[in-house]
This record gives sequence, structure tokens and C-alpha cells, in this order.
Amino acid sequence: MADRSQTGEIFGVPYNFERPSIGRMFSSYWQPGDGMLVEKPFGIGYTLNLANWRSWVILAVAGVLLYTERSDEDAMPEDDPVEVIVD
Repeated sequence: MADRSQTGEIFGVPYNFERPSIGRMFSSYWQPGDGMLVEKPFGIGYTLNLANWRSWVILAVAGVLLYTERSDEDAMPEDDPVEVIVD
């Protein structure tokens, strides 16, 4: 097989298929000088920068939405009859 690059960009979206390491994972997810999104340490696309406070807001909102969705499933009646009217 031809030598292909393990990192690069396709249509402006970054990719990285090099073997991940702990140091690279930590440095990818914690970049204090960068914005909310940073390149993924392995795979295709972007991920949240945990050094940015906006990323923690996004994670908190996602957690609250997940919690409310799971708590609503318990409150919903399961076997109530449904009336369907067809004209």
C-alpha cells in the first residue's frame, strides 16, 4: 500500500488516525489558549476543549436534558388505552 498520511484535513474537517497516547489525549482536551472546539486526538472532527468554561456549560445542559428525559420515562403511563377516530 502507498504511504498515506495519518493526519490531515478533508474538506476543512481534520482527521487523525495515529495511535493515541495519554499525553496526546490530555493535551488535546485541555488547551487553555484555544476556543471551545479543538481537533480530536483520534478520529474525525472536533471535540470540546475542557479548559474553556463554555464547554462545561454545554456538558451541564446535556446532563440536565438527559436527566429530565430519563425521569419523564418513569412518570409516563405505559398501558393506557388510546382512542383513534377515523372519518
